[in-house]
Amino acid sequence: MRIAGIDITVDWSLLIIFVLITTGLASGLFPQWHPQWSPTTAWLTAFAAALLFFASVLAHELSHSLVGRMNGIEIKRITLFVFGGMAQIEHEPGRWPAELWMAIVGPLTSLAIGILCLLAASAGTPAADLASIARVQHLLAGLDPGRTLLLWLGQINIVLAVFNLVPAFPLDGGRVLRALMWGATHDLRRATRWASAIGQGFAWLLIGSGIAMVLGLSVPFLGGGLLNGIWLAFIGWFLNNAALMSYRQLLTREMLQDVPVSRLMLVHFEVVPPQVPLDTLIEGYMLRSDQRAFPVVDRDERLLGMVFQRDIERLSPEQRRTMTVRDAMKPVEQLVGARSGDDVLDVLNVLAQRDFNQLPILENGRVIGLIRRVDILRWLALHGSPKPAPGARK
Repeated sequence: MRIAGIDITVDWSLLIIFVLITTGLASGLFPQWHPQWSPTTAWLTAFAAALLFFASVLAHELSHSLVGRMNGIEIKRITLFVFGGMAQIEHEPGRWPAELWMAIVGPLTSLAIGILCLLAASAGTPAADLASIARVQHLLAGLDPGRTLLLWLGQINIVLAVFNLVPAFPLDGGRVLRALMWGATHDLRRATRWASAIGQGFAWLLIGSGIAMVLGLSVPFLGGGLLNGIWLAFIGWFLNNAALMSYRQLLTREMLQDVPVSRLMLVHFEVVPPQVPLDTLIEGYMLRSDQRAFPVVDRDERLLGMVFQRDIERLSPEQRRTMTVRDAMKPVEQLVGARSGDDVLDVLNVLAQRDFNQLPILENGRVIGLIRRVDILRWLALHGSPKPAPGARK
Protein backbone atom coordinates (compact mmCIF):
# COMPACT_ATOMS: atom_id res chain seq x y z
CA MET A 1 0.00 0.00 0.00
CA ARG A 2 1.19 3.53 -0.82
CA ILE A 3 -0.01 6.81 0.70
CA ALA A 4 1.34 10.13 -0.63
CA GLY A 5 4.06 8.20 -2.43
CA ILE A 6 5.21 6.44 0.77
CA ASP A 7 5.24 2.64 0.99
CA ILE A 8 3.31 1.32 3.98
CA THR A 9 4.47 -2.10 5.17
CA VAL A 10 3.13 -4.25 7.99
CA ASP A 11 5.51 -6.41 10.01
CA TRP A 12 4.21 -9.77 11.23
CA SER A 13 4.86 -8.69 14.84
CA LEU A 14 1.94 -6.27 14.53
CA LEU A 15 -0.33 -9.30 14.91
CA ILE A 16 0.87 -9.71 18.52
CA ILE A 17 -0.27 -6.30 19.72
CA PHE A 18 -3.41 -6.51 17.55
CA VAL A 19 -4.44 -9.72 19.30
CA LEU A 20 -3.57 -8.27 22.73
CA ILE A 21 -5.65 -5.13 22.15
CA THR A 22 -8.63 -7.00 20.73
CA THR A 23 -8.60 -9.66 23.45
CA GLY A 24 -8.05 -7.17 26.26
CA LEU A 25 -10.94 -4.96 25.17
CA ALA A 26 -13.38 -7.76 24.26
CA SER A 27 -12.84 -9.85 27.39
CA GLY A 28 -11.93 -7.13 29.90
CA LEU A 29 -12.66 -3.44 29.46
CA PHE A 30 -15.79 -3.45 27.29
CA PRO A 31 -17.67 -6.06 29.39
CA GLN A 32 -16.71 -3.99 32.47
CA TRP A 33 -18.14 -0.84 30.91
CA HIS A 34 -21.13 -2.58 29.32
CA PRO A 35 -22.14 -5.77 31.15
CA GLN A 36 -25.33 -5.85 29.06
CA TRP A 37 -23.43 -6.24 25.78
CA SER A 38 -23.41 -9.59 24.02
CA PRO A 39 -20.00 -11.24 23.38
CA THR A 40 -20.46 -10.60 19.64
CA THR A 41 -20.93 -6.85 20.18
CA ALA A 42 -17.92 -6.68 22.50
CA TRP A 43 -15.64 -8.58 20.09
CA LEU A 44 -16.72 -6.65 16.99
CA THR A 45 -16.25 -3.31 18.75
CA ALA A 46 -12.86 -4.43 20.07
CA PHE A 47 -11.79 -5.51 16.57
CA ALA A 48 -12.83 -2.14 15.14
CA ALA A 49 -11.00 -0.35 17.97
CA ALA A 50 -7.75 -2.21 17.21
CA LEU A 51 -8.02 -1.36 13.51
CA LEU A 52 -8.67 2.33 14.21
CA PHE A 53 -5.84 2.43 16.74
CA PHE A 54 -3.35 1.35 14.09
CA ALA A 55 -4.91 3.79 11.64
CA SER A 56 -4.18 6.55 14.17
CA VAL A 57 -0.61 5.24 14.60
CA LEU A 58 -0.25 5.42 10.83
CA ALA A 59 -1.53 9.02 10.88
CA HIS A 60 1.09 9.78 13.57
CA GLU A 61 3.88 8.42 11.38
CA LEU A 62 2.55 10.06 8.21
CA SER A 63 2.66 13.44 9.95
CA HIS A 64 6.38 12.87 10.66
CA SER A 65 6.94 11.91 7.04
CA LEU A 66 5.06 14.82 5.47
CA VAL A 67 6.76 17.41 7.66
CA GLY A 68 10.07 15.72 6.92
CA ARG A 69 9.42 16.05 3.19
CA MET A 70 8.65 19.74 3.65
CA ASN A 71 12.15 20.04 5.11
CA GLY A 72 13.87 18.14 2.30
CA ILE A 73 14.06 14.75 4.06
CA GLU A 74 13.01 11.80 1.91
CA ILE A 75 10.86 9.14 3.59
CA LYS A 76 10.22 6.14 1.40
CA ARG A 77 8.68 3.66 3.83
CA ILE A 78 6.62 3.47 7.01
CA THR A 79 6.63 0.15 8.86
CA LEU A 80 3.93 -0.78 11.37
CA PHE A 81 5.17 -3.29 13.93
CA VAL A 82 4.64 -4.49 17.50
CA PHE A 83 5.69 -1.18 19.10
CA GLY A 84 3.63 1.00 16.78
CA GLY A 85 5.18 2.57 13.71
CA MET A 86 8.51 3.74 12.31
CA ALA A 87 9.19 6.13 9.44
CA GLN A 88 12.43 5.17 7.70
CA ILE A 89 14.23 8.38 6.75
CA GLU A 90 16.99 8.57 4.16
CA HIS A 91 19.18 10.88 6.27
CA GLU A 92 19.13 12.98 9.43
CA PRO A 93 17.72 16.52 9.25
CA GLY A 94 20.37 19.07 8.32
CA ARG A 95 19.10 21.74 10.73
CA TRP A 96 17.82 21.58 14.28
CA PRO A 97 14.49 23.38 13.56
CA ALA A 98 13.66 20.71 10.97
CA GLU A 99 14.36 17.99 13.56
CA LEU A 100 12.22 19.84 16.12
CA TRP A 101 9.14 20.23 13.92
CA MET A 102 9.45 16.77 12.43
CA ALA A 103 9.62 15.20 15.91
CA ILE A 104 6.90 17.19 17.65
CA VAL A 105 4.27 16.91 14.92
CA GLY A 106 3.69 13.21 15.66
CA PRO A 107 2.60 13.63 19.31
CA LEU A 108 0.59 16.72 18.34
CA THR A 109 -1.24 14.63 15.72
CA SER A 110 -2.02 11.90 18.27
CA LEU A 111 -3.17 14.54 20.76
CA ALA A 112 -5.45 16.14 18.17
CA ILE A 113 -6.94 12.74 17.25
CA GLY A 114 -7.50 11.99 20.93
CA ILE A 115 -9.24 15.28 21.69
CA LEU A 116 -11.46 15.06 18.60
CA CYS A 117 -12.48 11.49 19.50
CA LEU A 118 -13.34 12.49 23.09
CA LEU A 119 -15.34 15.50 21.88
CA ALA A 120 -17.24 13.28 19.44
CA ALA A 121 -17.89 10.68 22.16
CA SER A 122 -19.22 13.30 24.60
CA ALA A 123 -21.23 15.33 22.05
CA GLY A 124 -24.61 16.28 23.45
CA THR A 125 -23.67 15.42 27.05
CA PRO A 126 -24.15 18.31 29.51
CA ALA A 127 -20.96 19.50 31.19
CA ALA A 128 -22.58 19.11 34.63
CA ASP A 129 -23.00 15.38 33.99
CA LEU A 130 -19.31 15.03 33.08
CA ALA A 131 -18.34 16.63 36.40
CA SER A 132 -20.08 13.94 38.44
CA ILE A 133 -18.31 10.60 38.77
CA ALA A 134 -21.54 8.75 39.45
CA ARG A 135 -23.21 10.40 36.48
CA VAL A 136 -20.23 9.61 34.22
CA GLN A 137 -20.44 5.94 35.18
CA HIS A 138 -24.15 5.96 34.34
CA LEU A 139 -23.52 7.67 31.01
CA LEU A 140 -20.69 5.26 30.23
CA ALA A 141 -22.96 2.25 30.64
CA GLY A 142 -25.43 3.76 28.18
CA LEU A 143 -22.97 4.49 25.37
CA ASP A 144 -23.52 2.72 22.07
CA PRO A 145 -20.61 0.80 20.45
CA GLY A 146 -19.63 3.74 18.21
CA ARG A 147 -19.29 6.26 21.05
CA THR A 148 -17.60 3.65 23.26
CA LEU A 149 -15.06 3.07 20.52
CA LEU A 150 -14.44 6.84 20.19
CA LEU A 151 -14.05 7.20 23.96
CA TRP A 152 -11.39 4.47 24.14
CA LEU A 153 -9.64 5.67 20.99
CA GLY A 154 -9.50 9.22 22.34
CA GLN A 155 -7.96 8.10 25.62
CA ILE A 156 -5.38 5.80 24.04
CA ASN A 157 -4.25 8.48 21.57
CA ILE A 158 -3.72 10.97 24.37
CA VAL A 159 -1.70 8.33 26.26
CA LEU A 160 0.30 7.69 23.07
CA ALA A 161 1.01 11.42 22.70
CA VAL A 162 2.12 11.79 26.32
CA PHE A 163 4.35 8.69 26.18
CA ASN A 164 6.01 9.87 22.98
CA LEU A 165 6.70 13.26 24.54
CA VAL A 166 8.84 11.69 27.27
CA PRO A 167 12.28 13.27 26.68
CA ALA A 168 13.98 9.91 26.07
CA PHE A 169 15.70 9.37 22.72
CA PRO A 170 14.67 7.94 20.26
CA LEU A 171 11.08 8.69 21.31
CA ASP A 172 9.67 11.84 19.75
CA GLY A 173 10.20 13.73 22.99
CA GLY A 174 13.84 12.64 22.99
CA ARG A 175 14.22 13.93 19.44
CA VAL A 176 12.69 17.24 20.50
CA LEU A 177 15.22 17.37 23.33
CA ARG A 178 18.06 16.51 20.93
CA ALA A 179 16.93 19.27 18.57
CA LEU A 180 16.95 21.82 21.38
CA MET A 181 20.39 20.70 22.61
CA TRP A 182 21.62 20.71 19.01
CA GLY A 183 20.43 24.27 18.62
CA ALA A 184 22.10 25.26 21.91
CA THR A 185 25.45 23.53 21.29
CA HIS A 186 25.59 23.55 17.46
CA ASP A 187 26.99 20.02 17.80
CA LEU A 188 24.77 17.18 16.55
CA ARG A 189 27.06 14.43 17.84
CA ARG A 190 27.17 15.83 21.37
CA ALA A 191 23.40 16.42 21.38
CA THR A 192 22.79 12.87 20.17
CA ARG A 193 25.17 11.43 22.77
CA TRP A 194 23.39 13.26 25.60
CA ALA A 195 19.91 12.42 24.30
CA SER A 196 20.92 8.77 23.84
CA ALA A 197 22.22 8.58 27.42
CA ILE A 198 18.94 10.02 28.74
CA GLY A 199 17.01 7.57 26.58
CA GLN A 200 18.99 4.63 27.95
CA GLY A 201 18.40 5.87 31.51
CA PHE A 202 14.64 5.98 30.90
CA ALA A 203 14.78 2.52 29.30
CA TRP A 204 16.55 1.04 32.33
CA LEU A 205 13.92 2.69 34.56
CA LEU A 206 11.24 0.84 32.62
CA ILE A 207 13.19 -2.42 32.82
CA GLY A 208 13.65 -2.03 36.58
CA SER A 209 9.95 -1.21 37.05
CA GLY A 210 8.97 -4.21 34.96
CA ILE A 211 11.18 -6.53 37.00
CA ALA A 212 9.67 -5.12 40.21
CA MET A 213 6.18 -5.81 38.89
CA VAL A 214 7.17 -9.37 37.94
CA LEU A 215 8.38 -9.88 41.52
CA GLY A 216 4.96 -8.88 42.83
CA LEU A 217 5.56 -5.23 43.71
CA SER A 218 3.23 -2.40 42.79
CA VAL A 219 4.86 0.51 40.93
CA PRO A 220 3.33 4.01 41.30
CA PHE A 221 1.29 5.04 38.22
CA LEU A 222 2.01 1.66 36.58
CA GLY A 223 0.45 -0.85 38.96
CA GLY A 224 1.61 -4.46 39.07
CA GLY A 225 1.12 -7.89 37.56
CA LEU A 226 3.30 -10.49 35.88
CA LEU A 227 2.25 -9.85 32.28
CA ASN A 228 2.32 -6.06 32.65
CA GLY A 229 5.80 -6.31 34.17
CA ILE A 230 7.12 -8.51 31.36
CA TRP A 231 5.66 -6.17 28.73
CA LEU A 232 7.11 -3.07 30.43
CA ALA A 233 10.57 -4.64 30.71
CA PHE A 234 10.36 -5.67 27.05
CA ILE A 235 9.53 -2.08 26.02
CA GLY A 236 12.46 -0.84 28.11
CA TRP A 237 14.81 -3.35 26.46
CA PHE A 238 13.66 -2.23 23.02
CA LEU A 239 14.11 1.47 23.85
CA ASN A 240 17.58 0.86 25.30
CA ASN A 241 18.71 -0.89 22.11
CA ALA A 242 17.10 1.78 19.93
CA ALA A 243 18.84 4.61 21.83
CA LEU A 244 22.21 2.89 21.61
CA MET A 245 21.84 2.02 17.93
CA SER A 246 20.69 5.54 17.01
CA TYR A 247 23.90 6.98 18.41
CA ARG A 248 26.03 4.36 16.68
CA GLN A 249 24.25 5.01 13.39
CA LEU A 250 25.05 8.72 13.66
CA LEU A 251 28.74 7.95 14.19
CA THR A 252 28.68 5.53 11.26
CA ARG A 253 27.13 8.19 9.02
CA GLU A 254 29.77 10.70 10.08
CA MET A 255 32.59 8.24 9.37
CA LEU A 256 31.28 7.27 5.93
CA GLN A 257 30.15 10.70 4.83
CA ASP A 258 31.95 11.79 1.65
CA VAL A 259 33.90 8.50 1.43
CA PRO A 260 33.71 7.44 -2.26
CA VAL A 261 32.92 3.90 -3.35
CA SER A 262 36.22 3.82 -5.27
CA ARG A 263 38.07 3.86 -1.95
CA LEU A 264 36.48 0.65 -0.64
CA MET A 265 35.47 -1.32 -3.70
CA LEU A 266 37.02 -4.68 -4.50
CA VAL A 267 38.97 -4.32 -7.74
CA HIS A 268 40.52 -7.81 -7.90
CA PHE A 269 37.57 -10.12 -8.48
CA GLU A 270 36.61 -13.00 -10.70
CA VAL A 271 33.97 -12.97 -13.44
CA VAL A 272 32.36 -15.96 -15.14
CA PRO A 273 31.03 -16.58 -18.65
CA PRO A 274 27.33 -17.48 -18.92
CA GLN A 275 27.90 -20.95 -20.42
CA VAL A 276 29.89 -22.31 -17.43
CA PRO A 277 28.14 -25.30 -15.72
CA LEU A 278 27.14 -24.69 -12.11
CA ASP A 279 29.29 -27.63 -10.97
CA THR A 280 32.32 -25.90 -12.46
CA LEU A 281 31.29 -22.60 -10.87
CA ILE A 282 31.13 -24.23 -7.45
CA GLU A 283 34.38 -26.24 -7.71
CA GLY A 284 36.46 -23.84 -9.74
CA TYR A 285 35.30 -20.46 -8.43
CA MET A 286 33.25 -20.47 -5.22
CA LEU A 287 35.40 -22.93 -3.27
CA ARG A 288 38.59 -21.09 -4.24
CA SER A 289 37.47 -17.55 -3.39
CA ASP A 290 35.76 -15.56 -0.66
CA GLN A 291 33.46 -14.01 -3.26
CA ARG A 292 29.80 -14.74 -2.63
CA ALA A 293 28.65 -13.25 -5.93
CA PHE A 294 30.17 -13.40 -9.40
CA PRO A 295 29.51 -11.00 -12.28
CA VAL A 296 28.48 -12.81 -15.46
CA VAL A 297 29.96 -11.13 -18.54
CA ASP A 298 29.95 -11.67 -22.30
CA ARG A 299 32.98 -11.73 -24.62
CA ASP A 300 33.08 -7.94 -24.65
CA GLU A 301 33.14 -7.98 -20.82
CA ARG A 302 29.74 -6.33 -20.65
CA LEU A 303 27.63 -7.28 -17.63
CA LEU A 304 24.85 -9.79 -18.32
CA GLY A 305 23.90 -10.49 -14.71
CA MET A 306 25.24 -11.88 -11.45
CA VAL A 307 25.13 -15.31 -9.88
CA PHE A 308 24.83 -15.44 -6.09
CA GLN A 309 25.97 -18.14 -3.70
CA ARG A 310 22.76 -18.00 -1.69
CA ASP A 311 20.74 -18.73 -4.85
CA ILE A 312 22.98 -21.71 -5.67
CA GLU A 313 22.50 -23.06 -2.14
CA ARG A 314 18.73 -23.30 -2.74
CA LEU A 315 19.17 -25.58 -5.76
CA SER A 316 19.03 -29.35 -5.59
CA PRO A 317 22.11 -31.47 -6.48
CA GLU A 318 20.39 -32.48 -9.73
CA GLN A 319 19.82 -28.84 -10.70
CA ARG A 320 23.46 -28.00 -9.98
CA ARG A 321 24.57 -30.78 -12.31
CA THR A 322 22.34 -29.76 -15.21
CA MET A 323 22.11 -25.96 -15.05
CA THR A 324 24.53 -23.34 -16.33
CA VAL A 325 25.45 -19.96 -14.90
CA ARG A 326 23.06 -18.30 -17.36
CA ASP A 327 20.19 -20.40 -15.95
CA ALA A 328 20.92 -19.39 -12.34
CA MET A 329 22.00 -15.77 -12.69
CA LYS A 330 19.92 -12.68 -12.00
CA PRO A 331 19.81 -10.69 -15.24
CA VAL A 332 21.28 -7.19 -15.28
CA GLU A 333 17.79 -5.67 -15.50
CA GLN A 334 17.04 -6.96 -11.99
CA LEU A 335 20.29 -5.75 -10.43
CA VAL A 336 21.06 -2.57 -8.51
CA GLY A 337 24.44 -1.10 -9.33
CA ALA A 338 26.58 1.78 -8.11
CA ARG A 339 29.25 4.06 -9.54
CA SER A 340 32.77 4.60 -8.28
CA GLY A 341 32.02 8.22 -7.35
CA ASP A 342 28.96 7.40 -5.20
CA ASP A 343 29.14 7.87 -1.43
CA VAL A 344 29.67 4.66 0.55
CA LEU A 345 26.97 5.82 2.97
CA ASP A 346 24.36 5.82 0.18
CA VAL A 347 25.49 2.34 -0.89
CA LEU A 348 25.27 1.06 2.70
CA ASN A 349 21.69 2.33 2.90
CA VAL A 350 20.82 0.44 -0.30
CA LEU A 351 22.46 -2.73 1.01
CA ALA A 352 20.47 -2.48 4.24
CA GLN A 353 17.14 -1.67 2.59
CA ARG A 354 17.42 -4.40 -0.07
CA ASP A 355 19.14 -6.96 2.20
CA PHE A 356 22.03 -7.26 -0.27
CA ASN A 357 25.60 -8.19 0.58
CA GLN A 358 27.26 -6.54 -2.42
CA LEU A 359 26.63 -4.32 -5.44
CA PRO A 360 28.47 -4.22 -8.78
CA ILE A 361 30.31 -1.00 -9.65
CA LEU A 362 29.53 -0.14 -13.25
CA GLU A 363 31.18 2.04 -15.85
CA ASN A 364 29.84 2.11 -19.40
CA GLY A 365 28.08 -1.21 -18.87
CA ARG A 366 31.18 -2.99 -17.56
CA VAL A 367 31.94 -4.12 -14.02
CA ILE A 368 34.99 -2.35 -12.61
CA GLY A 369 34.56 -3.49 -9.02
CA LEU A 370 32.35 -4.84 -6.23
CA ILE A 371 31.32 -2.95 -3.11
CA ARG A 372 30.61 -5.44 -0.34
CA ARG A 373 29.00 -5.05 3.06
CA VAL A 374 31.87 -6.98 4.69
CA ASP A 375 34.43 -4.54 3.28
CA ILE A 376 32.49 -1.54 4.59
CA LEU A 377 32.30 -3.10 8.05
CA ARG A 378 36.02 -3.91 7.93
CA TRP A 379 36.80 -0.30 7.00
CA LEU A 380 34.68 0.96 9.92
CA ALA A 381 36.47 -1.38 12.32
CA LEU A 382 39.94 -0.32 11.14
CA HIS A 383 39.15 3.40 11.14
CA GLY A 384 37.62 3.53 14.59
CA SER A 385 34.40 1.61 15.00
CA PRO A 386 31.52 3.53 16.58
CA LYS A 387 31.81 3.55 20.35
CA PRO A 388 28.75 2.93 22.50
CA ALA A 389 26.98 5.84 24.06
CA PRO A 390 27.66 6.67 27.75
CA GLY A 391 26.08 4.14 30.07
CA ALA A 392 26.14 1.32 27.52
CA ARG A 393 27.33 -2.06 28.70
CA LYS A 394 30.61 -3.36 27.20
